[in-house]
Amino acid sequence: MKVTRFRSAIVALGALSLVASTSISAGASAPSAKYNAKDAALVPAAFKHITLQVASDATYAPDEYVKGTTIVGFDLDLMKAIGATLGLKYAENNVTFDTIITGMVGNRYQIGNSSFTDTKARQKQVNFVDYFKAGEGVYVTKNSKMVFKGLTSFCGHNVAVETGTVEQTDAAAVKCPAGKKVAVSSYATQTLANLALSAGHADFGFVDSQIAGYIVATTGGRFKLSGSAVNVAPYGIATQKNANGLALAKAIQAALKTLEANGVYKSILTKWGVQAGAVPTSQVVLNGATS
Repeated sequence: MKVTRFRSAIVALGALSLVASTSISAGASAPSAKYNAKDAALVPAAFKHITLQVASDATYAPDEYVKGTTIVGFDLDLMKAIGATLGLKYAENNVTFDTIITGMVGNRYQIGNSSFTDTKARQKQVNFVDYFKAGEGVYVTKNSKMVFKGLTSFCGHNVAVETGTVEQTDAAAVKCPAGKKVAVSSYATQTLANLALSAGHADFGFVDSQIAGYIVATTGGRFKLSGSAVNVAPYGIATQKNANGLALAKAIQAALKTLEANGVYKSILTKWGVQAGAVPTSQVVLNGATS
């Protein structure tokens, strides 16, 4: 049995790299963004003089992750630029991904900024401001013989995912021949999903495409990409499903369009090497998911 050893490894890794349900400082300054009075006027009065709570799962590099005691990443820099444009005060909260939307419904957080794929199902609970696009990518251990040719490649195999992600849903929905169902193993954080794959507890890792690329590039040759990205879809910044949340979403939408026009959006994406996911202003929309 390898269970005891694997659990010990998880505890050790968690002590080093996970910060749960806590507010910690945001990272170094993003490329400069200036206050825009026209955009700021769209922020609802209820949010103008309070500290908004922003929730992220900072185990998803390069989008959001912890460096030392600081949350950094593409999404964090973009949120700083949005905050500067709108004159928002906010605090970052590092929590597990599957608790963000429930926390927003319960009014613990006003914004979810955590590489959310905008989906119709999630729109039942929150609003989304679409700002980026990404597919789903597959990675395997460096000596693996597994080859990803499409979602049916998962049939008969174990797939490691982060709990609450679209990858968890999509892997579970794959239609397979009798006796070859996909075994989906979900983990509280992406860090733990990576560890499970590395330890041989899964055959494939399944995560957003730019995250897969970053994992492969920064883990010392432990992993390699397999196949091509699938299911390209929009990312959205989440706001609450109420009048103030909708007004805030419209303010964030305006800020994003301003940041595209003044070049700050592009410079942030380029800084983090994710410019392939850039969307034009015509695609910076509210609740743009079609599925």
